[in-house]
Amino acid sequence: MRISSLQAFQNGVQGLQRNYAAAIRTQEQISTGNRILTPADDPVTSVRLMQLEQQQNMLGQYKANLTAANNSLAQEESTLNTVNTIMQRVRELAGEAGNGSLSQSDRQAIAAELQEREDELLGLMNSRNARGEYLFAGFQGKTQPFVRQADGSFAYMGDEGQRKLQIGSSLDVAISDTGKKVFQNITNAARLDATLTPTAGSTLAVSAPLVQDEVAFAGSPAFPAGGVTIRFGDPTATPPGDPKNYEIFAQPYTAGDPVLQSGRMDDDDKRQDSVVFRGVVMHFDGVPAGGETISVTADPAREKQGVLDTIHQLRMALEDNPDSPEGNRATRDAVAAALTNIDHAMVVIDGTRGDIGARMNVIETTLTDNEGVTLVNKSVQAELREVDYPEALSKLAFQSVVLEAAQQSFVKISQLNLFDKLR
Repeated sequence: MRISSLQAFQNGVQGLQRNYAAAIRTQEQISTGNRILTPADDPVTSVRLMQLEQQQNMLGQYKANLTAANNSLAQEESTLNTVNTIMQRVRELAGEAGNGSLSQSDRQAIAAELQEREDELLGLMNSRNARGEYLFAGFQGKTQPFVRQADGSFAYMGDEGQRKLQIGSSLDVAISDTGKKVFQNITNAARLDATLTPTAGSTLAVSAPLVQDEVAFAGSPAFPAGGVTIRFGDPTATPPGDPKNYEIFAQPYTAGDPVLQSGRMDDDDKRQDSVVFRGVVMHFDGVPAGGETISVTADPAREKQGVLDTIHQLRMALEDNPDSPEGNRATRDAVAAALTNIDHAMVVIDGTRGDIGARMNVIETTLTDNEGVTLVNKSVQAELREVDYPEALSKLAFQSVVLEAAQQSFVKISQLNLFDKLR
């Protein structure tokens, strides 16, 4: 085989370059600490590292979402804790207002504090988060959720959307609750109306019906959907009836219908009589003459009532009702309705706080799992990417020896010359 001088030089230079490149690559691995410098070094491992990097980025986003969700829920919980404290004070004031010995000025003093508590609650229900969005407006974060109307009542301007954040590959957590759910959709105990049809000589008066037991009201048998009719005994009928006896029938009433419940007012005409029928309580005052009827029906438009409206109605009753028997009865009814509705509202608020606590527990558990997966991810990445220093240093030493040998052999070969043999 004939080898030209040019070919010998080219082979020698290429060998030196290969050995030098191999040594430089090993030295770069040692200096960077990475075994894989380009995808070509290990295509399979490079793909796996890319997948791990993507997973790591997702875990980082989930961690940011977990922190944001926890902060949002913590603020909502703090707000509801304050709301609950105010509601407890409002309930105390309502209980004080029910004291029959209070004068009109005493009730107005209670109404003045209720006004302050009402304004305080309005501010809390319109709380904003760090981004300037209203906490209880649903998806309408830039719209003030609760607005006082011209007549003093309150309107909810938000929607029923519940904002959520993704905190895992297949896990979302709600980070808000709507004001309609927490503060507006409160079961109204005063959703029934009573219409008295009196007879001549009757002084009978009936209170506003109050649903004091929702379980009994909706139980089996339930309160009739069409309402009830209460009929007092008619002394002019045949046979004559006792005016103080009453019977309760389902509406619509026709003669011969079965009696659902019956009773009798006591003989002390100065005492108030109470009737409880399937969760509904009513109070009778005065003396019936006989033959009176009372129609009790539900108003679907009053099925639910907001917290602020309950406080507003109680405040207006304390401010406006005169110090008279009729005014005192109206105040009594307003206080009873307010106490029951406030209890309903506090149950809903406490339930929401419980839901928030459960979500925060999910966030805490997910965050712990997220941190564990992140550590495993980083460990696997390090195992695949990082260089084995003892192995790399040994390899570099060997490659240095090979490079030096190649350099020395190239020097000797480059000095060979045919003309040296002709001398």
